[in-house]
Amino acid sequence: MPGPSAQTGARCPRKSTTPMELRLADEARFFMSWLDNPGLAGAVSPSGPFLARMMARYVDPRKAGSIVELGPGTGAITEALLERGIAPKRLFLIEYDGGFCSLLRRRFPGVHVIKGDAYQLSKTLKGRLRRPPGAIVSSLPLLLKPESQRLALLTEAMDCMPKDGRFIQFSYSPRSPIPRDNLLELGFQVDACSPVWLNLPPARVWAYRRRTGAETELNLKRTNAAQEFFDRLKLGTEKVQLDLMKEFAAAKAKLRNETNRQPSRESGFWREPDFDRSRKSSGSGNSRYLG
Repeated sequence: MPGPSAQTGARCPRKSTTPMELRLADEARFFMSWLDNPGLAGAVSPSGPFLARMMARYVDPRKAGSIVELGPGTGAITEALLERGIAPKRLFLIEYDGGFCSLLRRRFPGVHVIKGDAYQLSKTLKGRLRRPPGAIVSSLPLLLKPESQRLALLTEAMDCMPKDGRFIQFSYSPRSPIPRDNLLELGFQVDACSPVWLNLPPARVWAYRRRTGAETELNLKRTNAAQEFFDRLKLGTEKVQLDLMKEFAAAKAKLRNETNRQPSRESGFWREPDFDRSRKSSGSGNSRYLG
């Protein structure tokens, strides 16, 4: 798939058609939604036009299949996707907030708006798509969710798409919302754009995809080499620990022998071994020691 800089749009990009008064109303509506449920909204204002266009640039309008958007809110990224050349009937928006759903239906005729839980993606999309989506665009506040839930969402999204599908996510963090170590284990790859400084606050777009066969093979070779190194290191560490334990056991035995041979405090003579002492107490055997 071409990168975000490729000119693949069926339409030429144009300036946002949303009037200023509607933008201000969106800001107020989004802020009120955040006050009601900060964990659900994740931000106090909608995505800015520069961030929305950057998100849309990762979507190839010529690629077959529908486009699924998660957490569209007031529709800033939806508008950018339409400007990118995605036909309204190809867009499926999953929004949890009922008020935003009504707004999206009024603002974008022909777009499919689904009120549902994006974190239960397969269940929410069941029976609604004729073919797998070509891309999934997400504005969900992933960093507010446990890492396990983020991984589950990404895995489920990838399972919904063909092998060359893309899961596109933005975040305000300089780090990937999905830890790179986990991506490595799952066989995924992430591409990131430079920070969108003109968005407030600045944000970054992350495009997740499956690794190709060559990338996976190279990664496995690197992983095996690293694993081999750590295995050798572990074996060396265990050997050192074993040698130390042997030396400690020998020193302990030596100390015990020397302690047993020390003079008795009461008599000044050598201590009597326990087994001889037990024989004397029982009356058996001849005593060779003074006690």
